[in-house]
Amino acid sequence: MRISRAGINRYGVSTLSSWSIPKLTVESISNLAVPTVIIGGTHSGCGKTTIARGVMGALIERGLVVQPFKIGPDFIDPTHHTAICGRQSFTLDPFMMGEQGVLRAYCTATDGADIAVIEGVMGLFDGLDGSMNASSAHVARIIRAPVVLVADVAGMAGSVHALISGYRHFDPTIKVAGVIFNRVGSARHRQLITRGLALPALGWVPRDPRLALKSRHLGLHMASETSETHGVIEVINANCDLDAIISTAKTAKAPSPCPHIPDTSCESDVKIGVARDEAFCFYYLENLAQLTRAGARLVPFSLLKDPLPQVDGIYLGGGYPELHGKALSKSPALSALRTASAEGMPVYGECGGLLSLGESLTTDEGTFPMAGLLPCVAEMTSRVQALGYTEGTVTNNSSFLPSGSLIKGHEFHYSRVDCSRDARFTIRLTRGSGIDTGNEGLIEGNTIGTYTHAWFSTDFVISFLSAARAYQRS
Repeated sequence: MRISRAGINRYGVSTLSSWSIPKLTVESISNLAVPTVIIGGTHSGCGKTTIARGVMGALIERGLVVQPFKIGPDFIDPTHHTAICGRQSFTLDPFMMGEQGVLRAYCTATDGADIAVIEGVMGLFDGLDGSMNASSAHVARIIRAPVVLVADVAGMAGSVHALISGYRHFDPTIKVAGVIFNRVGSARHRQLITRGLALPALGWVPRDPRLALKSRHLGLHMASETSETHGVIEVINANCDLDAIISTAKTAKAPSPCPHIPDTSCESDVKIGVARDEAFCFYYLENLAQLTRAGARLVPFSLLKDPLPQVDGIYLGGGYPELHGKALSKSPALSALRTASAEGMPVYGECGGLLSLGESLTTDEGTFPMAGLLPCVAEMTSRVQALGYTEGTVTNNSSFLPSGSLIKGHEFHYSRVDCSRDARFTIRLTRGSGIDTGNEGLIEGNTIGTYTHAWFSTDFVISFLSAARAYQRS
């Protein structure tokens, strides 16, 4: 079986030209009811990603058009979804997007799909600050979709039913429709569990370490770094009741009300370069879509290999610059960026982008000179320095961001940045660490670097493109 890789470029990530948001009328989305299932889990590491990938691939094999989603601020799992389904995997995150944003993304992306498969985050009820806010259960309530629970039964038998009972009854508004038992040790193990079933068993996935994806410090390897999909699809086909999973998905109810999506598209009049390669590969699809709708033509390029394109602004996302320090230090684009920045081009870099905009980056392989646009030096660390949602306000109007605007996002990094004594910051966080104990958004001229992977607000997009248009006219 050949997995669809439509829209996947030579770096194994989605091409910008294929990123488009279908335009729906209010009439077409008001009665939308696409079969939908959320693959939730009892806890992190229970096998959600493996099961979700396999279910998506098995449905594709049946000839269905599968729309994938990922709950939470994850960049990596969606690359696997997209590679399997041939459709962009969208983020669903109530904290960053708000409930209406989740509804808009869901209603928009499912247009033309036969079924939607949504991979959850952490355990089903794990949300913000110990609450259910921004949890998989929260999303299930917003879009009114059933949950198939993945339960890791390694090391237990009948006890799993007490666990399932808790998940089933904890919140009566969430429909836990069935269970996929993962890491089943033997036929005898399955038999012991079968005796106490209170929910439909939709799958019995055997223990097999070959099904696990490789990981590193920021999570799983990207889809471009592994081609192994067939094995997990075969396991799902052999050990899961796909017909029952489809029937479960058909019990999903149309979200009510599903918000109108206004047509805000306008003619492209400004070019924004977006670094897309092995070092810079963490982007929220909706951020790029918002830039496009607001009049930006997105120009993908490799900061590792390509010259700097003729553009009016630069967006450097996160990723793995620490794995490519030597190549980055010799990058012709990074060198050209110094000149463009000095001339006033707006440059925005987050996390990995921030590391590349400073004076140097120190890794296990040595210290490498970077762009030198920001007054700081970066160093990789052996321990995580920050992990979690961020929220703050733009406080310094000397940047292109409007003073007083709200910033929401997520941070996760194994590095630290030491700034010069006279460093200036444009964002003050009320949640999260940022660059320096709540100071975020290091600025120099029209260049901004953050640890926060921001969810772009309308104010952010308008301000960024206004600065790019001003540079274009200069």
